[in-house]
Amino acid sequence: EIFLIYLSENLQWSRARPSNIIGSGIFVSPKGVLENASSVGMAIIVWVTTGIITAIGALCYAELGVTIPKSGGDYSYVKDIFGGLAGFLRLWIAVLVIYPTNQAVIALTFSNYILQPFFPSCFPPEGGLRLLAAGCLLLLTWVNCYSVRWATCVQDIFTAGKLLALGLIIIMGVVQICKGHYYWLEPAHAFETFRDYDVGLIALSFLQGSFAYGGWNFLNYVTEELVDPYRNLPCAIFISIPVVTFVYVFANVAYVTAMSPQELLASNAVAVTFGEKLLGVMSWIMPISVALSTFGGVNGSLFTSSRLFFAGAREGQLPCLLAMIHITRCTPIPALVFTLISTLLMLCTSDIYTLINYVGFINYLFYGVTVAGQIVLRIKQPDIYRPIKVSLLWPVIYLLFWAFLLVFSLYSEPVVCGIGLAIMMTGVPVYFLGVYWENKPQCFHIIIGKMTHLCQKLCLVVYPDMVKNPVPNPQKKDQNKEDDKSPQMNA
Repeated sequence: EIFLIYLSENLQWSRARPSNIIGSGIFVSPKGVLENASSVGMAIIVWVTTGIITAIGALCYAELGVTIPKSGGDYSYVKDIFGGLAGFLRLWIAVLVIYPTNQAVIALTFSNYILQPFFPSCFPPEGGLRLLAAGCLLLLTWVNCYSVRWATCVQDIFTAGKLLALGLIIIMGVVQICKGHYYWLEPAHAFETFRDYDVGLIALSFLQGSFAYGGWNFLNYVTEELVDPYRNLPCAIFISIPVVTFVYVFANVAYVTAMSPQELLASNAVAVTFGEKLLGVMSWIMPISVALSTFGGVNGSLFTSSRLFFAGAREGQLPCLLAMIHITRCTPIPALVFTLISTLLMLCTSDIYTLINYVGFINYLFYGVTVAGQIVLRIKQPDIYRPIKVSLLWPVIYLLFWAFLLVFSLYSEPVVCGIGLAIMMTGVPVYFLGVYWENKPQCFHIIIGKMTHLCQKLCLVVYPDMVKNPVPNPQKKDQNKEDDKSPQMNA
């Protein structure tokens, strides 16, 4: 999830500070990547390749971001290029699957790293993992509902946790290599398999790795808030993606200097096991650092999700309630509460790696559709102004990799991927009933209006353009009575 601090200084909205490409995925994905890659060498290749593919995808998104300069990211691009139904399905699956699953995975990772030191000889109980993850989600949802400033402070403070943990891991890895502990990095041993290679499993290893790189397209969700997006969007890509790829590859190299593949696969908290082996009495630093990182990761995901809700509601494809904010705190309470409820439902399973496969497949499905939209837009509107224009070779390469990934992931995990597709298709009747069908009965509008009004009263929320901070002026007592009313009363 981390776009460098550079990005936060180039957002018009001073409180939007997404520290989101280096994220919590690096502390959970290494096990899933190695397990499916079948050898250390293949796992390293997967990490490098995923970084390259991520960079190619980000370049394609950069062109789309400045050609269609709307907030909402791939939802806005898919809707404008392929029409309302395709855009709605992207929105539907993001609301029901992608954001809730991402947050559930990060919250469960937080629980694992908090509880693992208390259960050194076994895995933490599943009930305890879910309960602690739910507590983390409830606390951070309350923080985000209470104050935007508090939410951004949490993000800034807890970003230090991920940087400390990754810095320690890489430095200790370099020390281990200098001592000669690189048995599993030697070509003769790096490709020793602990099970036969399988193309379908390798595709799943790419899905696991892509989860760690998740967040590379987050800046496209706030394109309208960027200062000089024609310069800052490509700069963000050229700086952040290579740095993240370097950090992720060297973190995984560091892991195998201290642990055998079997030890890594036997651990549910890889960084904790790494710390126990190398840090001795100071090993407590690692679980605390990772817990801080994942805590901040959940907060960052909650913080950014409201932009997609706003974009969808603005286009009339989501209930208007989800785009409303508190009259004084300016926080998107309905969107946050909805995200909380859907994320808690995802905690019905504590199998992190199944959840990652689930969300990874759906994410890549729409990444490919969006990149295909870039080619379609070139054909439909060849003369449209494109401040950034990349070679069509890059979207073609991305789509070839995309096709490989989806076909073999579906082959390896037909149930998990099939459930994701089924949930996506449930959006089709919802679209035709809720969005496409315009001449609804009057009673329908009355019921929805009353429900929205009730929720507005409960949450004290209104549309963003109705929220102001009036300063009473005692000298204007003779003004018309209507002019003296505060915007909150009008709301």
